[in-house]
Amino acid sequence: VQLVESGGGLVQAGGSLRLLCAASGLAVSTYDMGWFRQAPGKEREFVAAITSGTSNTLYGDSVKGRFTISRDNAKNTVDLQMNSLKPEDTAVYYCAAVRAIWSRDPAAFNYWGQGTQVTVSS
Repeated sequence: VQLVESGGGLVQAGGSLRLLCAASGLAVSTYDMGWFRQAPGKEREFVAAITSGTSNTLYGDSVKGRFTISRDNAKNTVDLQMNSLKPEDTAVYYCAAVRAIWSRDPAAFNYWGQGTQVTVSS
């Protein structure tokens, strides 16, 4: 299984970025997919998830209303659209997968990408 994130970069506060997670070795349509982030000196934080089948979405409180997770089964990818970015959104963002999400704890996810850096300047 391989998850590869892309789309990170430097953006000014108030701007937008779209992260992409390309999966191989698993079908995103049959896994619950998530995004996490980790800032320097902080624990890895749940950002968003989308469930297989019903495509229910979950969001962390700090990103609710600003970020949107979506899935493209044909391309086997998961996107994270990030709008109204704030300096506190600066972190390495990770894509993750689990057969069935039962917790927002990172330990609940089985597969991880290498991460992509997002930096929001004030």
